Order: sequence, then C-alpha cells, then structure tokens
Amino acid sequence: MSLTFHPKPGMVLICDFTTGFKSPEMVKRRPVVVISPRPRRKTQLCIVVPLSSTTPNPVEHHHHCLEAASLPGQLATVQTWAKCDMLATVSLDRLDRVKMGRDVKGKRLYANHSVTDKDFKAIQQAVLAALGLKALTPYLL
Repeated sequence: MSLTFHPKPGMVLICDFTTGFKSPEMVKRRPVVVISPRPRRKTQLCIVVPLSSTTPNPVEHHHHCLEAASLPGQLATVQTWAKCDMLATVSLDRLDRVKMGRDVKGKRLYANHSVTDKDFKAIQQAVLAALGLKALTPYLL
C-alpha cells in the first residue's frame, strides 16, 4: 500500500525497489530514511537514503551506522547502515510505513518513527560526501 501523505524529513519508511531497478541498484524492499524537505507544491516524489543491515566493506565517509533509537521495532535490533551513496528519488507509491504487527482486534499497526536529530545530521553529511560536496558541510548544516 502506498502512502497517502507526503513524509517528513527523517521518517523511516519501507521502500519497494523491486520494480524498475536493476542490480547493482537496490532491487528489494528495504527500510529508507526520507531526506527531502516537504514540498510547497503537491508532488508525488521524495528523496530517500536506503538502509542496510550489511556492514559496508570498507566503511567510507558516505556510510553511517544508525543508533538503535533511530529505528522502529525489529529494525532496532540489528546494526543498520545508511547507504548515502545510493540516493533515490522515488514515487510515494513505492513507500509504506513500517508494519509493527496487529492490535487485539486484528487491525494492522504501523510505526510513525523518525531518526534522531544526531543521525539525521550525520546522514546529511554522508550524502554530501557521496556527492563530492563534503567541503560544503560547515556552510549547509
């Protein structure tokens, strides 16, 4: 199911990369962090940074290991990396909230979770590094 609202920067969502992408691009469903600001005009796109439980080898400036507090539910139980060199502009149709199970009546529960401010700033810096703009960091953040 796709989102019916435009997500805020820092929100942790699930993105379906299974259609329209080819390996070595992201090609499965995975958690992402929204990094684009909320638009002034209606748009069905946002920019996301994919998350992975696979430790990069080697770890570089465009990778960031998130704190457990930045992740909802089961995602917080494994070490998770922001792969800031794999930015993607995606349709809201690809995005969904993180499912957290069901309540006692069987209704599905969803997380409404954002990364910590510290992790969001680190992700922004890692994105700049991935784009070769690391020298701009003191001026932009």
